[in-house]
Amino acid sequence: MTRRRLIGGAGAAGAAGLVLGAAGGATGYAATRPDEPTALTAVGSTQVMFHGKHQPGITTPLQACGHLVAFDLVPGAGRKEAAALMRRWSATAGRLMAGEPAGSGAADGPDHDTGIALDAGPSSLTVTFGFGRTFFERTDLTDRRPPGLDPLPPFSADRLDAARSNGDLWVQIGADDALVAFHALRAVQKEAAPAARVRWQMNGFNRSPGATAEPMTARNLMGQVDGTNNPKPAESDFDRRIFVPDSQGASGASGAQGGTDAKYDWLAGGSYAVVRRIRMLLDDWEKLPQERQEQVIGRRKKDGAPLSGGTETTAMDLDRAGSDGKLLIPDNAHARISAPEKNSGAAMLRRPFSYHDGISADGTPDAGLLFICWQADPLRGFVPVQRKLDRGDALSPFIRHEASGLFAVPGGAADGEYVGQRLLES
Repeated sequence: MTRRRLIGGAGAAGAAGLVLGAAGGATGYAATRPDEPTALTAVGSTQVMFHGKHQPGITTPLQACGHLVAFDLVPGAGRKEAAALMRRWSATAGRLMAGEPAGSGAADGPDHDTGIALDAGPSSLTVTFGFGRTFFERTDLTDRRPPGLDPLPPFSADRLDAARSNGDLWVQIGADDALVAFHALRAVQKEAAPAARVRWQMNGFNRSPGATAEPMTARNLMGQVDGTNNPKPAESDFDRRIFVPDSQGASGASGAQGGTDAKYDWLAGGSYAVVRRIRMLLDDWEKLPQERQEQVIGRRKKDGAPLSGGTETTAMDLDRAGSDGKLLIPDNAHARISAPEKNSGAAMLRRPFSYHDGISADGTPDAGLLFICWQADPLRGFVPVQRKLDRGDALSPFIRHEASGLFAVPGGAADGEYVGQRLLES
């Protein structure tokens, strides 16, 4: 019997025929799935807009899976090739985020799209683009490179792999469906040729929407609620902390933000992304009793509440002591050292993915956090906080920073524009 006749016969016989002719695993699957196709759910139908004042993927709620990929322009490629690439990438991202095929129609032909995400909705897909420091050298635009892209200082706990750090161009892809995210990744990779080639790629995940009884802050691979103190879009100073202001009327903005000099106008409405691959030494961490883990973090593992009391959203009482006179939130607790009130108000929007890349040669899990934080000025956001953590964070013995990148992320593209157009066509 041919494969075509076998499939046809199975379709005519219905799902029951498949169950009768299959092993127990298939029987179990059929017993828990309806015979009729399931309609597109709220998860699959959710769409994020590509065009706007800011690029997507910054304030978008955490997605279930993601890909981070950096590219270098190939030898001989410059500003012209970079502009053509950003035009292609922006057009493709706009179509994919709308749930459409990657191909643009007649120009690409009906088979241009890989078909990986056929039948899926947009699934909250976002594609975000950024420029690294070296991008401006390759495109002869060093006079337009903002001071916020000055190299990050070294930190004592860094064990950075240069091959997995930095890059001319950076793309962040996120979605609530793994195939939709991979579909976008392949489209971006294909469109990169012949102007750029992949420098490094990292793949991550978060909890799937609907996996908990009610919405809650995500957990990381240490089991800790992670992201409680993130700035909230509803806060009056959110935009000032996260997005680069316009040069006009941006009184008080620092030069590092690129907000007081017209040559940095292309970055208005954009942000800076600091990307760090942070290995978690899970075997060592999991040996600690839960009480000790909570003291390292400064929060309860069960619900993320501060050790000073209350719920997850209760403000930390950093001065509260127990009956023994000791601070309830220890001096070196991660939550204390990284708190904005302990860092002159420095704040970042943390939007990470977890990762697991198998087992290392020493038999330990190669797993941890793809740390991504957004801010209007990394010299006022990430750098001062990381310096303090570097000097005495109780979490430091259980993590290792293995890769790093800093990228200027332009503002969003207006309808009919591509991301970075104000820089590349100025």
